[in-house]
Amino acid sequence: MHNILNVEVNLAGTPLIIETGKLAKQAGGSVTVQWGDTIVFCAATMSRTARTDIDFFPLTVDYEERKYAVGKIPGGFMKRGGRPSEKAILTSRLIDRPLRPLFPDGMRNEVQIAALPLSVDRERLPDVLAINAASSALMISNIPWAGPVGAVRVGRVEGEWVINPSLAQCEESELDLVVAATKDAICMVEAGANEVSEDIILEALLIAQEAIRPICDAQIELAAKVGKAKTEVPCYKPAYEIVERVRKDYAAQILTAIQDPEKASREAGIQLLKDEIVGELSSEYADQMTDLKEAADKVVKEGIRDLIINHGVRPDGRKYDEIRPISCEVGILPRVHGSGLFTRGQTQVLTTCTLGPRDDAQIIDTLEEDGERTYMHFYNFPPYSVGETRPMRGPGRREIGHGALAERALRPVIPNADEFPYTMLLTSEVMESNGSSSMASTCGSTLALMDAGVKIKSPVAGIAMGLMTEGDKFVVLSDIQGMEDFTGDMDFKVTGTAEGVTAMQLDTKCGAIPHEVFVQALAQAKVGRFHILGKINEAIEAPREDLSMYAPRMICIEINPERIGELIGPGGRTIKKICADTGARIQVEQDGRVFIAADSGEAGEAARKIVSSLTKEVMVGEEFTGKVTRTASLGVFVEIIPGKDGLVPMSQLSDERVRRADELVKIGDEIKVKVIEVDQQGRINLTAKGLGNVFTGGGRPSGGAPSGERSDRGDRGDRGFSRERSERPDRSERAPRREAEPQAQPDVKPEEKPEDDDMPRARFRPRR
Repeated sequence: MHNILNVEVNLAGTPLIIETGKLAKQAGGSVTVQWGDTIVFCAATMSRTARTDIDFFPLTVDYEERKYAVGKIPGGFMKRGGRPSEKAILTSRLIDRPLRPLFPDGMRNEVQIAALPLSVDRERLPDVLAINAASSALMISNIPWAGPVGAVRVGRVEGEWVINPSLAQCEESELDLVVAATKDAICMVEAGANEVSEDIILEALLIAQEAIRPICDAQIELAAKVGKAKTEVPCYKPAYEIVERVRKDYAAQILTAIQDPEKASREAGIQLLKDEIVGELSSEYADQMTDLKEAADKVVKEGIRDLIINHGVRPDGRKYDEIRPISCEVGILPRVHGSGLFTRGQTQVLTTCTLGPRDDAQIIDTLEEDGERTYMHFYNFPPYSVGETRPMRGPGRREIGHGALAERALRPVIPNADEFPYTMLLTSEVMESNGSSSMASTCGSTLALMDAGVKIKSPVAGIAMGLMTEGDKFVVLSDIQGMEDFTGDMDFKVTGTAEGVTAMQLDTKCGAIPHEVFVQALAQAKVGRFHILGKINEAIEAPREDLSMYAPRMICIEINPERIGELIGPGGRTIKKICADTGARIQVEQDGRVFIAADSGEAGEAARKIVSSLTKEVMVGEEFTGKVTRTASLGVFVEIIPGKDGLVPMSQLSDERVRRADELVKIGDEIKVKVIEVDQQGRINLTAKGLGNVFTGGGRPSGGAPSGERSDRGDRGDRGFSRERSERPDRSERAPRREAEPQAQPDVKPEEKPEDDDMPRARFRPRR
């Protein structure tokens, strides 16, 4: 029998139900969280013994997508799936970041958290529910943890705040803010915004905190119902007497070592000092070498924090709000469509922009949405950027997360497909790193896009803010470097334009951040962002007017969706012929948008003209100068635009009586015509009367083909025009019968008949 327990809380007008006791009862703690038709399962399990071969907390968080949650079978050859999607990796990080700081310091037992969306209704997104599920699973488990945390998404649609908006509302919202918090303070933030002000951000954080408190209370209630005791686990800490010995004997030397402004020499000096401490004290603590090394690390961190908090000095000598020296360069790679090199202190990123046609877009196939991604940013962090060696393999979770943040930062200023019909791929190569390479990638992306001639709405800059706390005292640091990030309590990244914020990301190491810290951090970040934007403006004031000569040319035109079939042609022959003749690549969307990509402007323009002519809506009253393509007993066919012809009946060819059309015109002649009718089947009737056509040389229009020229295509019939049609000449206008010489039959070659002429042929009989 199942001992099912649950709690319920009202979230944005819909019950949020947290339940345990039905699934995965052998896990340390397992729950399902249901909101509407979206259900997320999560299990948290801890190893029985602690690891002694590592010096970090081994926490693993996996968010596993299953397509059955939305009633889909995975596409492609591999139906089982393989590597997690980028969305799944980002959601795993979203779960990990608020949970990790709340585990006991020094814990070495392995903890694994597995989140699995079982049902997704697409109106209620599962990523935020997964954070709540992970927290609930930990709360009811035997795993020691200082939770709970709750999480919500906050949107702002038409000036109104929305808690946990749907996917459609997120697309309309000027703010997409995910907040995880305890009952009292915020511990994780992830946000994208459409240039919103800092005041709106602060208001959204308060609204999120209020919505999270009931979720935390519900988790506490469920944990009390379950009543599972927490396991006591060993937490590794260096021996107190060894730490005191290092503090007493080496504090002064450590203080000197950490104040070297150069990262390489500072780190080398600190490492030499650590080695010296271990060497000098090894004889006294021969059996406690691990404690000795940990004690040296601990005292170095304490020295950095004391230097900043109590002495007002940063390791490289900067003030709290001072930005490192910045340089910006563009156009440094001649064959690349756009390039930017951004250097800030000892952090350097080279970003390139590559432009491609629409069919280069990345296909999106996640639980939440399907579609295409035409703007992408990839971030690479090679080992040489920090002076290390390690195997260079595919991107890890950190690289994917940093790339996604920089991509999100620029997305609000990227032109839409109608304005700029290109696929854009930004690639950031980290050349040097000493803190905040993701923000350097944001700045490098701005430089590369503007150098490529992409008409972004505004330049975007990013800055990373740090925090040092001691009791009630705190110090907010602008433009943190690696050492300050490693020893500090917060990594708060903020990107934006001169108008407002475009993205944010907050990670903490102290558990939670009070609201007053956000007030100061956002104000300080704004000043720093404006300083960096000024440096970008010095390098390039606006996007270049023209694209690189090596970039493809893209043209976007709109046609009537009902004419798409005519453009594609039977079996795609028409569109393939256009591509073959012009060298362009053509992509047709169902809404009637046609994207033309070509290596040169001339090729693109040639393709555009053909597409336009094929899909042009011919209107009654329009006049054209066209070429005669064939003659028939009912009249002549004239090509008025490429690929489209109309019939000039015998009665409309001339004011005089005409016995045979080829007595007036021949194949290839140019005549002026006017549209007099477009019937329901799209067939066009023309007239040549009253348009100034002058027939010379045996009835041939001036400037036409030689009078003796005959069509090698023959008489192809009347393309389905009935012999009873109103335009047919009456008997009084017909030429007299020729008894001695019957009408000659045209020599029609079947293989030369037009492939797209699928109308019935009229039957012709020799006259008696």
